[in-house]
Amino acid sequence: MRKEMETKLKNLPDTPGVYIMKDKNSKIIYIGKAVSLKNRVRQYFRATGHTGKVGAMVANIFDFDYILTDTEMEALILECNLIKKHRPKYNILLKDDKHYPYIEITTEEEYPRIRLTRKIKKDKNRYFGPYTSARAVRETVEAIRKIFTIRTCNRKIREGQPAERPCLNYYIKQCWGPCRGNVKKADYQAMIKDVCRFLDGRQEDLLDEFRGKMSKAAENLQFERASVLRDQIRAVEKILEGQKIISTSMEDQDVIALFQGFNRTAVQVFLIRGGKLISSDRHILEETGETEQKDIMDSFLKQFYADATYFPREIWIQQDIDDHEVIEEWLSERKGSKVTIRCPQRGEKHKLVQMAERNAEETLKTYERKEEREKERTEGAVLDLKEALNLDHAPVRMEAFDISNTQGVQSVASMVVFENGRPARKEYRRFRIKTVEGPNDFASMAEVVERRFRRGLEERKKLKEEGRDFSEGKFSKFPDLIIIDGGKGQLGAALEPMCKLGVESIPTFGLAKEFEELYARGESDPIILPRSSNALHLVQRIRDEAHRFAITFHRSLRDKNDLHSVLLDVPGIGPKRMKELMKAFGSVERMKKADLEELSRVNGMNHTAAESLIRFFRD
Repeated sequence: MRKEMETKLKNLPDTPGVYIMKDKNSKIIYIGKAVSLKNRVRQYFRATGHTGKVGAMVANIFDFDYILTDTEMEALILECNLIKKHRPKYNILLKDDKHYPYIEITTEEEYPRIRLTRKIKKDKNRYFGPYTSARAVRETVEAIRKIFTIRTCNRKIREGQPAERPCLNYYIKQCWGPCRGNVKKADYQAMIKDVCRFLDGRQEDLLDEFRGKMSKAAENLQFERASVLRDQIRAVEKILEGQKIISTSMEDQDVIALFQGFNRTAVQVFLIRGGKLISSDRHILEETGETEQKDIMDSFLKQFYADATYFPREIWIQQDIDDHEVIEEWLSERKGSKVTIRCPQRGEKHKLVQMAERNAEETLKTYERKEEREKERTEGAVLDLKEALNLDHAPVRMEAFDISNTQGVQSVASMVVFENGRPARKEYRRFRIKTVEGPNDFASMAEVVERRFRRGLEERKKLKEEGRDFSEGKFSKFPDLIIIDGGKGQLGAALEPMCKLGVESIPTFGLAKEFEELYARGESDPIILPRSSNALHLVQRIRDEAHRFAITFHRSLRDKNDLHSVLLDVPGIGPKRMKELMKAFGSVERMKKADLEELSRVNGMNHTAAESLIRFFRD
């Protein structure tokens, strides 16, 4: 151990705080909290026989820092924030929460909207989630729109502003149409409160209220109002039919259980609101093979509730955890009322925890079966391809090239990369053909292959002179296998510049489109892969990806050219206004559907220019 480390260990304070372990490159590899930094951090260096993940982490510690806090709860909060920010290698980590979708109600607006978001901001809006998939959010949003007719547009609407023309949603009765200027802010805000109660799981309360309002409307002979409420009641009841009553206490509870496999753990969360199971969530935690279950649960609770927007009254878990009291205190403070964590040993609650554990076990088994299938179609296919093409070693890195043009106009090429049978999208490259005139795919292929390897050889020379690795360049990593989209002609066109540059030793094959036959250099007979083989399916995927990437690039150039020819011909529309119009609408087609007011509100536009644009599109 270095003397600097020994000195730090001797001077550790006996106070709460967070410790930060670093490797020799000063990269953070582990973050933890402690009631006593002195006792906790020293344990890592005193104890012998560390194995598995802890042993690997200790072996890589080169230095450490620490941050003092006044209380253990402050240490817990800081630990959660730092883990989320740095995502250290040896901490148990949930999937990065930026991938999880939320439902956002823009309550800071006078007439709030509902939308999907993947980022929680510190604002006055209400957030509900996280949800397990964007599909679940869209289905929920669609149900809410049918029941409450909340707006989804991006218009900035204020009470008392001039009326605007409503969009289609108003006419099909999926929006109140506050843009018309005759919807009172108080009435709309009352509806938003109902939406929030629905998302909080208070559907039963809403039903009672809707039924009361419907009876009152019927008594007052407001039959149209009563029919609207009737439809809302039926929609809510249909949703409630799919929610199973699983708790007689009728309280809000989260039930969390895990099932630990060889080196990963599945966690199942049941969200119970008012005694009904309204949602379930599943998580897979990696690298947990030698971690105790209580430590896995401890880490999960901290990360799961770190960004939560709602906290239940009770949380039921399988077994007790070391940070039981401090997590309870932390969640209670955030909720504003008592939150308790319980480990039920018998009765209804214990059965619910067991049910969550069974679901976690099934989730893990399903995940691992899916992973095994994915491994067969990727890494397994790579090995199959090695045998089928008689290669010296497995084609870990594969590159495929394709050409796209319209009768030789705006000709482009794509280079896509697969590594271990999976797309490596950061490695994709695209090219504009510079030296070829007209529809000559052979010459275009020769040009792009030569440019790719000439650039790669130049980068390799420079990186070698600087003592750097070839992986640091954009083109310096060379493939183990090249697929050319086309038959013998395209293959010959690609091989010519490769021979000239001295990289002809890289195995290169042409894939004929009609029968999907592979042609090798100097061989007259094609290689035919079995139709059901993983190797053929992998070759097809990389060929299709090259084609898609080339077509997408070609279309983007063509659309830009079309946009220029269309918009800049409109009187009063110059480059600046064209840029702002595209920023606002995204495409010419959406511009055509916009009305006068929408076009006029675009930055830099006015009524005269908007009218000119509408006339142009009409004519």
